[in-house]
Amino acid sequence: MRLTPLLPLMFVVAVMPAMAAEPKPEIDRAKATPQAVGAAHTLRSIPEACARIEGMFTGQSADPYKFAVVRTSPNCQPRARFVDAAKAGPSVAKGWIFNDLIRVPNASCPAQQAVVKVWRKPGANGSPELDAQGRARIYLGDSKEAAQADTLAAIPMFAASMAVEGKACE
Repeated sequence: MRLTPLLPLMFVVAVMPAMAAEPKPEIDRAKATPQAVGAAHTLRSIPEACARIEGMFTGQSADPYKFAVVRTSPNCQPRARFVDAAKAGPSVAKGWIFNDLIRVPNASCPAQQAVVKVWRKPGANGSPELDAQGRARIYLGDSKEAAQADTLAAIPMFAASMAVEGKACE
C-alpha cells in the first residue's frame, strides 16, 4: 500500500484553505435589506459603547459608501469604547473577536454591496466583588489606588471596518 504516506499530505492540502479563511463571526445574520442611494440607515447599535453604526450609499464611484459611528445619546454612560479599526488593527492574534459581518446591498445596483466587519475586544469589566453587606460597590479610594498603581481593568472595545464589494453600476 503506497497511499498511506500520502494521506497526511492530502489532509494538510484539504485543510489549509479552511485555516486561511476568515473566522466565523459571533453573530450570524442574513444580508440586510437593499438600501437606496442617499438614504442613511442604521447598520448596528452597540449599547455598551453608546453608539450606532450608520451608513449610506453615495452614488459616487470614487466613494460609493460612507459609514460613521454616531453617539446614541448625550446622557448615555459608555461601558465600552469604540476605536478606529485602522489604528487598532483588530485581529484574532491580538485578542480581538470577530463579532459581526453586515452585508448591505445597493438597491439601485444589485451587483454592489457594502460589507461592514465589527470586531470586539473583551475587557475585564466584571461585576465588583460583594462587600461585607452583600452589595457590589466601587469605592473611590480603591479606584484611586488602582489608577496610581496602573492596574485598572481594561474596558471592552469595539472597532468596525468597511469595504465595498462588486462592480459599480452606471
